[in-house]
Amino acid sequence: MFADIIIVGAGPAGIQAAIHAARGRAGVVMLGKLNDSAMFGAHVENYFGIRGKTDGSHILENGLHQASGFGVKHIGENVISMSRTGDTFIAVTENGTEISSKAVILAPGVSRLKLNVPGEKELFGKGVSYCAACDCNFYKGKRTAIIGDDSEAAASAELMTGYASHVYWITKDTKASEFMIYKAKSAGAEIIAGTPVEITGKEKVTGVRLGDSSLLNVDGVFIELGARSSSDLAMDIDLMPNADGTVSTDEKCKTSVSGVYACGDVTGRPWQIAKAVGQGAVAGMNAVLYVKGEQDG
Repeated sequence: MFADIIIVGAGPAGIQAAIHAARGRAGVVMLGKLNDSAMFGAHVENYFGIRGKTDGSHILENGLHQASGFGVKHIGENVISMSRTGDTFIAVTENGTEISSKAVILAPGVSRLKLNVPGEKELFGKGVSYCAACDCNFYKGKRTAIIGDDSEAAASAELMTGYASHVYWITKDTKASEFMIYKAKSAGAEIIAGTPVEITGKEKVTGVRLGDSSLLNVDGVFIELGARSSSDLAMDIDLMPNADGTVSTDEKCKTSVSGVYACGDVTGRPWQIAKAVGQGAVAGMNAVLYVKGEQDG
C-alpha cells in the first residue's frame, strides 16, 4: 500500500494532522487505535467549544468520522516497525500490513505503561528496560524476558531471539495478532502464561517471579505494555529522540530528518488537547507542502 503521508497515532494530534493533510489533497493513511490515546475515556472540560464535561472518546470518534469524510484511510492497528530507504518510509503494522510513503507524521504520544511490581523501579537501567529495540545489543547470549500481552510484546520477543540465548514471552491474556504470535514462536521465543509479581535482583536483574511463585532466571526484563513508543519509532527512521522520549521540532513541526514531522505529546509539554490539535494542523499542512515539492523537509 502506498500513501503520500503516513500518520502514526490516532489521537487528537494525529487525527487533526490527517484532516489537514487530506484537505490539502494528499493521500493519507493514519495508523493506530483510538483507545491508545490518553484522551480515550477521559473527561474533557477545558477545550475550546466544550461546555461542561465531555467524553474524550466521543470527540475522537467524531474526529475520525471527519477525517474519513475527507478521504483519510484509517487502519486501526499499531505500528510494529518503521524503516527508511532513501526518501521512502515504510511502516509495518501488527498484522503485517506494509505502507510506504513520501512523508511521516509522528503523533504516537510518549506514555510508557508501568508494570508496577517490586523491583521494576529499583532495577530500571540495571536490567529493566522499556525498549527492546534500544537495548537488545546489551543482552547478546543472555537470558531475557519480555512482558506484555499485545503485538508489540510479540515483536520484541521475536527481535530478542536474534540476540539472547533464551527468550521468555510472559503474557497473562494474549491480545497479539495471530500473525505476530506465529512470528514470535517461529523465532524461538518461549511463551509463558502467567502474571509477573516481582523482578528480582539487587545490583542487577536476576529473575522474574510469577504469581504461582515460580521464578524465571533472566538477565534482562523488557516491559512492553502497549504500542511502541515515540523513541522506538523515531530511531527506526534515523531520528534521535531526546532523553525523555520526546522529539524536537521547529515551528513547522519539522524534525531533523527530511520528510518527518511530529506533533502532540511526542513533542513535549504541555500535554493538552489544544496544543495537540494546533500542532496537528501545522504538521499536516507542512507535510503536504513537502510531498508536493513546495517546501524542503
